[in-house]
Amino acid sequence: MTSTARKAPWMLARCAQAATAVAAVADVFRAAAVRDHYLHATGASRHRSGLVSMAFVYLMTLAVVLFLVWLARSRRNAQELSPRAPLPGAAWTVGAWFVPVVNFFVPRRFVLDIGRASSLAWRETRDTMLVNLWWAAWVAHALVLAVANRADPGSMLLLVPAEALMITAAVLLGLVIERVTTLQAVALGDPLPAARLEPGVSP
Repeated sequence: MTSTARKAPWMLARCAQAATAVAAVADVFRAAAVRDHYLHATGASRHRSGLVSMAFVYLMTLAVVLFLVWLARSRRNAQELSPRAPLPGAAWTVGAWFVPVVNFFVPRRFVLDIGRASSLAWRETRDTMLVNLWWAAWVAHALVLAVANRADPGSMLLLVPAEALMITAAVLLGLVIERVTTLQAVALGDPLPAARLEPGVSP
């Protein structure tokens, strides 16, 4: 059963997408500044890398908060759209991201469950692949970055792939957010997102 009062979280989606993109770009600058300090350690380079790293932490924190708020809102909409769907609890939807080891596996499943419960128009092949690609890029980024920090923080051989994966994950997450929000908008009868669809093209 849907509610005419319930709307797709477009504002949250746009804010989360923008914050994620900015944080991904900031991470590139952070990595470059840290590498510069590692290779040419001076007081100025330490100060610069510290400032850039702090800015990145703030931006990334904002992106994480906005994404989790969007995810929680999307879960609530999905539960209303599909009351019998096996969705996680409200607290666990957010909390699972902060549990070590669990956060490498469970959140991906939550996003998939929310997407599937949002609309019958969810396409198992295309949409599930999109979520899987985003998750793979994000986990790969974290692993490569961890190896780089331990092995050689100044290695371009590890730095470039890590940052490329970060940018890729940010782009794919933006597409995931767009897809889930669009499906919910159409299912909830939101006329603005529905009008964006090309004539004759189903969501």
